Amino acid sequence: MRGVDAAWLSDGVFRHIGTRRTLVRGAGPLVDTVRREVAGACARFGGAVVPDGDADLVLELTGEDDSEAFTYERRDGCTTVTASGGAGLLHGFFHVVRLGAAAFDGSCERRSHRPELALRMLDHWDNVAVHPVMGQVERGYAGGSLFWRDGRARGDLERVTAYARLLASCGINAMAVNNVNVHAVEARLLTDRIDEVAEIAGAMRAYGIRTHLSVTFAAPMVLGGLATADPLDEEVRAWWAEATARVYEAIPDFGGYVVKADSEGQPGPFAYGRTHADGAGMLAAALAPHGGTVHWRAFVYDHRQDWRDRTTDRARAAYDHFVPLDGEFAPNAVLQVKHGPMDFQVREPVSPLIGAMPGTRLAVELQATQEYTGQQRHVCWLGPMWSEVLRFRPEGAAVGELADALVAVSNVGDDPFWTGHPLAQANLYTFGRLAWRPDADPLEILDEWIRLTFTAEATAGVRAVLEGSWRTYEKYTAPLGVGFMVQPGHHYGPSVDGYEYSPWGTYHFADRDGVGVDRSAATGTGYAARYAKPWAELYESPETCPDELLLFFHHVPYGHVLHSGKTVIQHIYDTHFEGVEEVEAAQRVWASLVDLVDAERHARVAERFKEQLRGAREWRDQVNSYFFRKSGVPDGRGRTFY
Repeated sequence: MRGVDAAWLSDGVFRHIGTRRTLVRGAGPLVDTVRREVAGACARFGGAVVPDGDADLVLELTGEDDSEAFTYERRDGCTTVTASGGAGLLHGFFHVVRLGAAAFDGSCERRSHRPELALRMLDHWDNVAVHPVMGQVERGYAGGSLFWRDGRARGDLERVTAYARLLASCGINAMAVNNVNVHAVEARLLTDRIDEVAEIAGAMRAYGIRTHLSVTFAAPMVLGGLATADPLDEEVRAWWAEATARVYEAIPDFGGYVVKADSEGQPGPFAYGRTHADGAGMLAAALAPHGGTVHWRAFVYDHRQDWRDRTTDRARAAYDHFVPLDGEFAPNAVLQVKHGPMDFQVREPVSPLIGAMPGTRLAVELQATQEYTGQQRHVCWLGPMWSEVLRFRPEGAAVGELADALVAVSNVGDDPFWTGHPLAQANLYTFGRLAWRPDADPLEILDEWIRLTFTAEATAGVRAVLEGSWRTYEKYTAPLGVGFMVQPGHHYGPSVDGYEYSPWGTYHFADRDGVGVDRSAATGTGYAARYAKPWAELYESPETCPDELLLFFHHVPYGHVLHSGKTVIQHIYDTHFEGVEEVEAAQRVWASLVDLVDAERHARVAERFKEQLRGAREWRDQVNSYFFRKSGVPDGRGRTFY
């Protein structure tokens, strides 16, 4: 497509396949996709798709199931991929693409590859109609929606198909097409506008991506004219069963529903004295005959809190709401839990809900769109953060082993570079690869993305810019796990007290003596005790709590000495200066790549770096000045505050 960045699937990465003889065996829609991909590569680079005989590459379907697994081997000068399902063959093909020249060198014993998580999903917070506050894409920083424009489906299926190709190439297999905050227009996608969803699903299906839909819990009232949406009402249950059957008539491989209920004003079962398990169970029953799943989001908390009441703690909300319901959710209901207890901050502890509900299927939700991490105006590669989350062991097993699914809020829009900031593509790619294998080394994934996306000469520079960018962003924003400190509403830029006296429950409690939220069991909100041992014991005391989470769990004096040997106040000062210096250094590295990166991409990143540096300096000055004025403690290095 003219004017659209090919991300990590530029023509060049197919050269090693396109110059060779390839045999594709098997039949079916996804095998046809593989065959078209190979034929296209050969047409560009002079190779051939052969019907039989000698081949450099053999891609063979050996069964008729829906498995995503494949095997890979190389011997006697031939590379062979076999799979028992079309999806497996597609993933095996993209495995060869990622290997590049290495796929055709030497020999390799037969190895099996399969995803650790069966469902690897992106949620699009896209609105069909432009919302007066949130726009076309809620928390979107890459232009408009790929799917919707001016209140209707865009009809640009070529771009949707290209997107499906990107997702499949890094291992993603599911997608929700609309915002979890379901407004009046979006609600109708479930019924009289399901054909628009079906068109999108058809384009995604060509690359093995299963389509899901966010629905409003109040649909029987909003769309069906019923007097209630009570999940135990038989008429309501019958309405959902009929509506769901019609969805499957239009989209036979439909994945299921995503639901945000009793959260931030969205309707839910609480209005009828019912539980979240009751609500999810109703939708699960409607989906079960068709093989569908309901993803029920656990982002439920009181957003009308009294800021003066220090006993109320938003961080506790999901745990307190859902743990008592463990074992009551239907087998095809998945509780979708944000990876941290608050809201996708640059640093949070892992949610204690993960690991506390062994009788419930869980999906761990990440945020690829950079709502609180620079909004795709700042470089912030999130791979290390996500890897820390997935490797965390709340109760014996790691999060990546406890999860049934991994979900991310998409960072993609109709921007020519897909993600607004070209380097934010690394977050989308990294999510897909970590969802396939949660224990993978994120730096190896980063290197893989860079190798597919840039020239060999630019590799070291791009890695230098991205590798430490998450910790750089953390340094110049909210310190030591306290979170937020952002401008209310749009969440871009610093405002240390922006949410401090609001009903949303996101406070740092800074005063003249200290800073942080006491979440201990002994003297605070009791949140730390929601963790299993040894984490509860580790987080309970300021003496044992990790430095990076200290202010999340404890209110401490400014002179409290961290494990690093610095006081809290000096850490705040130093890291904010360091963060700006690191952005300046990264900007210089990027500038040095001007002759090694295509002009449009280089110019877009250079433009974003100017804004990142301006923003980093603003964060540094506001945060340091705020805490100097609160504490009265001067900088030990005598630097100027503004």
